[in-house]
Amino acid sequence: MQYRGLLLAGVLSFGIMPLAQSAESGCPAPALSRLSRHTVKSGETLESIAVRYNLIPTTLMGLNPDVRSGKATPGQELLIPPYNGIRVEVPAGQSLKDLAARYRVRADVLYEVNGCQQSPKAVFVPGVNWSPNEATKPALVGVSSVLSGSPLTGSSAISLGFGWYLPNGATKPVFHSGTDLLANVGTPVQAIGDGTVAFAGNQSTYGNLVVINHQQGYQTRYAQLAKISVKVGQTIKRGATIGTVGQTGTPTTPQPHLHFEVRSNSKLGWVAEDPIAFIRK
Repeated sequence: MQYRGLLLAGVLSFGIMPLAQSAESGCPAPALSRLSRHTVKSGETLESIAVRYNLIPTTLMGLNPDVRSGKATPGQELLIPPYNGIRVEVPAGQSLKDLAARYRVRADVLYEVNGCQQSPKAVFVPGVNWSPNEATKPALVGVSSVLSGSPLTGSSAISLGFGWYLPNGATKPVFHSGTDLLANVGTPVQAIGDGTVAFAGNQSTYGNLVVINHQQGYQTRYAQLAKISVKVGQTIKRGATIGTVGQTGTPTTPQPHLHFEVRSNSKLGWVAEDPIAFIRK
């Protein structure tokens, strides 16, 4: 089955947010033109400010060099982006496609997030975590305090990873918005973070599906389940069993597996991230 990453509309619309549109093109206004400002008040910390805006602290550190020590002082004015990511100067001679490959994000998502500009001088790259050593290797957003561990106990081989692939017999690549982890039918599936169940039921090609909303604007999806063990609105703890591996819906490969997704909330809706950045033992 083809799972497409979410853009203006998506396979599932759990909490889609309205787009700020550019009058000229109908594209979203560039993310860097939608920065808001926050004046730090007494008693606030970088962490509490980040939570208020559904961000992670390193996103604020990346946009605001004065707080890269991890501390914010009363009276400081912080730039607040609409969602997690980093600001990047576009190197001379490089295109958005080059940047998308470097930061392992979808080129079409990067294009829309930045207002469909053809040759911007600076762009906002969503779903990437700022780090002091950014020049060596971009780090995908993966917050151990929010999401960590594995949805399956023990080691699991990957039958199909995140990103573009060419199905057998096809001439055009399609986008796989999750990771397929091989496991026997009936294997328990567990949540990789605390959260609230937003959906639990059958959803077309996803088959039996559980969707969990987490703090800091994250969402996880567990698809093709044989059995669902939770209900909508239920509070879930990391490690709780939410169902079992099955072969419902329209799986991409014939071997039994769990289709697992991680998404982050943005003005474009729930945008797919590479789950491998979040799966930790």
